[in-house]
Amino acid sequence: MAEIEQHLIELEQRQVDAFNRGAIEEVLEHFDPALVGFSSTRHDRLHGLEALRRTFEYYLNQAHTVTYEITDPEVVVYGDVAIVTFYWVVNLTGPGKTRSVHGRGTHVYLNRRGAWKIVHEHFSRAHHAS
Repeated sequence: MAEIEQHLIELEQRQVDAFNRGAIEEVLEHFDPALVGFSSTRHDRLHGLEALRRTFEYYLNQAHTVTYEITDPEVVVYGDVAIVTFYWVVNLTGPGKTRSVHGRGTHVYLNRRGAWKIVHEHFSRAHHAS
């Protein structure tokens, strides 16, 4: 795997790890402040980091324990732009039960002065059991 592709997959895993620690500020560092995207929690378009923060907080407030994971990431690089697609699952655990929400995600990265930042995110829930 090429160096850039591996680096972007590592960035994705760092986001997963930070989210699972509840380190939302650390997760947000991976995103450009002018982010535009779509969340799996609402139909509304996301604009900026505060909207993204609200999406993360929504999930974190849904259960006693929340874990996020990604699988099967693929990266395509177009010069200073890269697209990373993956499947995701959020596990929400409360007293006596766990609910899993499955979906797919896309991050569009832009490389500015050597730093890759996410400028677009699109998460959607799967409408079937995985």
